[in-house]
Order: sequence, then C-alpha cells, then structure tokens
Amino acid sequence: MPLDVFLAVLVAAFLHAAWNAVIKTGGDKIAVMLIMTLVQGGLGLAIALTRPLPGPEVWGWLLASGVFHSLYKLALASAYERGDLSRVYPIARGAAPVLVLGIGAVALSDVITGLEAAAVVVLGCGILLMARGIFSLGENRALLPFALGSALATAGYSLVDGMGARVSGDAVGYVAWLFVLDAVFFAPVVLALRGRSLLAGPGRQDWLKGGVAALASYGAYAIAVWGMTRAPIALVAALRETSILFAVLIGWLVFGERMDRMKLLAAGLIVTGVVLMRV
Repeated sequence: MPLDVFLAVLVAAFLHAAWNAVIKTGGDKIAVMLIMTLVQGGLGLAIALTRPLPGPEVWGWLLASGVFHSLYKLALASAYERGDLSRVYPIARGAAPVLVLGIGAVALSDVITGLEAAAVVVLGCGILLMARGIFSLGENRALLPFALGSALATAGYSLVDGMGARVSGDAVGYVAWLFVLDAVFFAPVVLALRGRSLLAGPGRQDWLKGGVAALASYGAYAIAVWGMTRAPIALVAALRETSILFAVLIGWLVFGERMDRMKLLAAGLIVTGVVLMRV
C-alpha cells in the first residue's frame, strides 16, 4: 500500500470514529442519522452537478451502494440506541474486514500476500476482542444483531464501492452520487418506520450534530473510496478499522468510559495488524 494512501486512510479512520461519537451523543440516534444523511445528500448533489454524469455501467454499482449504506445507517443507529460506543463500534466494524477479505479473495482480482492476510485477521481479532464485554459484563445483548447487521452492510458497501469507483474512473463523482442515492433510499424508509414527526422532534443541537457528522462522514468515506482505487480493497477496508483506536480514546477521554487491560490488549492487536500491513 503506498504511503500516501496509508496516511490518508488513517485520517479517514479518525473522521469515522469522530462522526460515530457525534451520533452517539445525539438525543434520538435515528433522527440525528437522518439529518446527517440529508445533509450528505445535499452536499453530494452539489458536488455531483460539477462532475460528468456517470456512465450506464456505473449506475448498478451506485444503486447497490445506496441500499447498503441505508441498511448500514439504520442498523448502526438502532445499535447505538441500545449500547455504548465502545461496544457497538468494535462489533460493527470488527467483522467487516474479515468478510471483505473472504469475499474479495473469491470475487476480486486483487493480490493479497500471506502477511497482508494475516494482518487483516489480527486486526479483526483485536477489534472483536474489544467487544467481548457485551458477554462478560452483562450488557444489553439486543444491540448484537443490529451491530452485526451493520458489519454485513459495511462489507457489502466496501466491496461494491471499491469496484464501482474503479469502473467509474471518477472517485469524487462516484462518492457524490452514492450519498445522493443514500439519502433517496434512507429518508423514506426511516420516515415510514418512525413517521413524519421524526423531523419535528430534533432541536437545534441535533441539527448541528447531524451537520457536523455529515461533513466528517463524507470526508472519511471520500478518502476511503479514493484509497480503494489506489490499493487493494481488503487492505483499505481493514486499515479503516483502526478507527477503533480513536473511538476508544474518545470513549475514555470524552465519555469517561473505563480503560481496562482487555481493551489495552485489543488495542495492541490492532496496532500489530497495522504494522504487519506496512511490513
């Protein structure tokens, strides 16, 4: 993986952890996620109108991406309604790299070395270990299916967007259109599930949080998709998951969550995975 891609994806990882923390602090997580999605859709449309229209061969990837992103956000917000950042985030992000590696080995032409594959596995194990507390500490297990659903959707959109951006040849335009379609799919589903009163409930702070989360999320994913056009998709998807380190620090320093030896061990595994990826 080129050094510039490596460093850029680490920045994307921080932005990803940051917007998740913003969503977690919102009153109604689904409402803040909807605000974020609408702002992203507007920003995406403004950027998309400055780019050439994607060719017909790209729209299938974009439509699939919009569905996966909508499912991801719905599952993630539902999980945050039921659990802490330091538990939901590791589960939601931890399974995705291994899923991407397994599917990518069959479906993609990317060449992954044995050491790189080992790095992904170590990284995934470290992130999953971070989530062990849901069982050992008697936390709300109702978050588990939503967090795992989020992981499946993450694997889906990582593969779809990596391949779609390559087919498009214009990562900036591709990301812009995928966020437009994400808003088109996500908003009606959420309003159907929760009713139009959902938009009347959020206050000024929730709209501000949704806007900040939208900017961080857009920047994080634009960097990641660009990285997928320069390096193997599985490696970029795995490196993004180092955002767990930033999430743990945010949980500790901002939310006052406890830092125990299990979390330190998990963090060590994550760092080991990143080092192996760069050897």
